[in-house]
Amino acid sequence: MEWKNIIEKNLPEIRHLLESNIERIIQKKQKLDAKRPLPMMALERIREDLFIEWSYNSTNIEGNTLNLNETRMVLQEGITVKGKTLREHLEVSNHHEAIEFVESLAQNKSDINERNVLKIHEIVMTKIQREFAGIYRNGMVRISGANFVPPNPLKVQMLMDDFFDFIKSNSLMLNDIEMATVLHHRFVWIHPFFDGNGRTVRLLMNLYLMQKGYPPAIILAKDRKKYYDALNKANSGNYEKLMLLICQAIERSLDIYLMAYPDGYEYKPIQTIVEEEQLPYGQEYISLLARQGKIDAYKEGRNWYTSKESVKEYLDNRKRKRIVSKK
Repeated sequence: MEWKNIIEKNLPEIRHLLESNIERIIQKKQKLDAKRPLPMMALERIREDLFIEWSYNSTNIEGNTLNLNETRMVLQEGITVKGKTLREHLEVSNHHEAIEFVESLAQNKSDINERNVLKIHEIVMTKIQREFAGIYRNGMVRISGANFVPPNPLKVQMLMDDFFDFIKSNSLMLNDIEMATVLHHRFVWIHPFFDGNGRTVRLLMNLYLMQKGYPPAIILAKDRKKYYDALNKANSGNYEKLMLLICQAIERSLDIYLMAYPDGYEYKPIQTIVEEEQLPYGQEYISLLARQGKIDAYKEGRNWYTSKESVKEYLDNRKRKRIVSKK
């Protein structure tokens, strides 16, 4: 129970630090909910692109060397990419199949329980490690670069039972984003399988978010180091970095859907916004605000995108706070 006490102790500060991020996400979700349903053709195109991105990024984080275009060719056209291993092809095709299974679970409001988690893992690992697919590990494991050793395999069943109870009861009254963050970290810490834990937990996190009406949140492969550093920090109860990363992933997906509407914000590279709007701050400063989650922004490749409305809102709020502080 100690880990729950640590979360409860640290939660007020994290809520304060990420208050504006969570408020912005809630507002965007409400806006998207009010606009639904999207035209079927637009919805299917976004869904297909997001699912391919999801498979690419999640497998790439684990070392798969297929790039985004190659992943797209494997999944859409069944093409074998020269110079890539059979395992790499199977990883992305298995992952795509697991996404479709998760989508069906979300649509049917299925519980996050042992049966469904074992099935997700089985799909992720089928044809790769058949003897361990959908089965909890029975031996010790070590994670390269992690600052902890996963628990003894004899404790895995008990810890997973507690994990499912925690999600179902939500005894700490976590909001959707907080729960997605905590379940993500807790699963990684338990590390219930010999392999495939990362892909499985990112699928599981999105099952939870999709059940709550959010689009899938994609942790980008380019943020791999930031992601692993955030998981290591969460081991000591500091969930801020991990929650910020998940907030940014959720917001990026919400923006993708909202931009499909004519009245959606127009997002541009930060450099373009700075030049066009003749802002009093440079690209480096606005990029820092984006990385810190202080403005509405999302990342594509190595570039951050935002809108002039988002920057203007931040500057106006900053100006109001200065006026209030002088009184």
